[in-house]
Amino acid sequence: MDFDQEITQSLSKRIAVLYFFIILTYLIVFLRLWDLQVLKGDYFFELSENNRIKIQQIPAQRGYIYDRFGNILANNVPSFDVSVLCQGENDFKKVISPLSKILNIPGEEILNKIKQFNYLPSFKPIKIKEDVSPKELSLIEFYKLDLPNVLVEVFPKRNYPLGKSAAHILGYLGEIDESELKTFNSSNYNLGDFVGKSGVERVFEKELKGKPGWSYFEVDALGRKKAVLRSVNSLPGGNVYLTIDSSLQSFADKALGEKAGVIIAMDPNNGEILAFVSHPSFNPNLFSRGISFQNWGDLIKDHSHPLANRGIQGLYPPGSIFKIITAIAGLEEGKITPDSRFFCGGSYRFGNRVYQCWKKSGHGRLNLYEAIEQSCDIYFYQVGRLVGVDSLAYYAKLFGLGSPTRFILKNEKAGVVPTRKWKKETLKTPWQGGETLLTAIGQSFILVTPLQILVLISAIANNGKIYLPQLVKKVEDNHGKAIKVFQPKCVSHIPVSLKSFGVIKEALRRVVQSPYGTGRVARIKGVELAGKTGTAQVVGLPFCKKNSEVPYNFRDHAWFIAFAPFKEPKIALVVLVEHGGYGSSAAGPVAKKVINYYLKKFKDARLFKEKNHQLPSFVD
Repeated sequence: MDFDQEITQSLSKRIAVLYFFIILTYLIVFLRLWDLQVLKGDYFFELSENNRIKIQQIPAQRGYIYDRFGNILANNVPSFDVSVLCQGENDFKKVISPLSKILNIPGEEILNKIKQFNYLPSFKPIKIKEDVSPKELSLIEFYKLDLPNVLVEVFPKRNYPLGKSAAHILGYLGEIDESELKTFNSSNYNLGDFVGKSGVERVFEKELKGKPGWSYFEVDALGRKKAVLRSVNSLPGGNVYLTIDSSLQSFADKALGEKAGVIIAMDPNNGEILAFVSHPSFNPNLFSRGISFQNWGDLIKDHSHPLANRGIQGLYPPGSIFKIITAIAGLEEGKITPDSRFFCGGSYRFGNRVYQCWKKSGHGRLNLYEAIEQSCDIYFYQVGRLVGVDSLAYYAKLFGLGSPTRFILKNEKAGVVPTRKWKKETLKTPWQGGETLLTAIGQSFILVTPLQILVLISAIANNGKIYLPQLVKKVEDNHGKAIKVFQPKCVSHIPVSLKSFGVIKEALRRVVQSPYGTGRVARIKGVELAGKTGTAQVVGLPFCKKNSEVPYNFRDHAWFIAFAPFKEPKIALVVLVEHGGYGSSAAGPVAKKVINYYLKKFKDARLFKEKNHQLPSFVD
């Protein structure tokens, strides 16, 4: 009995201990469940919902860019990518060979791409090729049954119909970087988004971008999409209308051909830019879905610098174009009159140096009209000597030389208009008298941009009004409502007498219309054109040396500026041909073509108005 009691008591103790641990276990479980479901229930419910519900951004359609007449300069087109769903090794091995033939990609490369991303879930597509051609797309669709798990995905791609010809004003898109994420509103951008990197695309990024939408969808435990719960539509970006005439832009681009240089046309009555061409250029469509390393390397290694906008970033000596400023300074300071004569025998001695005229035999005795008409260097050496470099600088700056024009595009350079003080502070040496002579004909230290020269000739055409060069007419939201309207802006009236402007304009008319004028090659039948040639030295050359006899990079730059018609100007133009030699032969014929094209178009529009009693939108 005692033995049985001991066993019973022992078992009872063990059972009691077991009950204790069972109760303790249930208590722990209960407390844990209480903690998870009651105390932290909301927290874990939120986690559960986050795992169950995924959010996907819906990109907004980027706004369009139009020319002044509503022609498209930048829009969006669908781009098609080919991807593969890897749901088994046997599946993707079947598609490698046919895909290789259709996409013209080595099978080994396709296999490597698939293996590189084999860690992705089976429902995640692996991209094989971006932006496939229409032919490749049609072949994919034709052999669809033989290509299991091959997908075609659609993505928007920026498209620039004019290609290279308008690249420097429109700019291009590129993938956003971390510094830009801080600059832009981060709620509208993610890493991988494309933003404007230059040109109008950059300046109006905020307006063009639009607002992205969101899609909320439910997924299963494997992450597969089950159902869309809610979506918020994206808002398309606004549209930007430029002052550019796309047909004139294309014509000017062709007129410049393969030459490196610039053509910019402006309405001198309001400052609107009609065409803006910079050569060499680049194809902005290469950037639309992300430029390849090879293409990017080719662009940045190109010694001709195709990404540089020469119209606002190129700095050049103005050459004989600057004689306009020298003449105005001489007239306004009372140092000369239109009838003042100086003798040109082909050379001019100053100090211990002889300064040459471009015409070896000399021009003889000339007045101001004849000096500008024939672009005599020695005449302007003597006017420059009378006026002095600081007075030359004063009038040059009145016309906007040596300062940014405040053009809307970024990274505009200022240039250099030298003075005695400038040289002393910059080069730590005193000004030399001979440098005044060279400055008077647009050489020495003076550097300008082509856009500054265009502002100069426009101000001559309109008797002294400096207009802000205007590239954009308006910005509309996605409903067509104008949210920004850009009006012509006259930033200054040059304090030069109408008499002096009249003298200069008549002299510029003779440059083209006179049989002795250096710009007679630009003469247009039935149109009075005023202009000025310019030949700007890159390096000093022996007087007997011809441009064709020196290396290309050392040859002179060729300028031609003009406005037309003479009495009622409708267009002002600057043409620069880098290392083109003489302005009369290299730049003049190009200017003639562009002006003739525009005036003919303008005339046709006027005739249309008279016939239909309604003026077309492009003559506004």
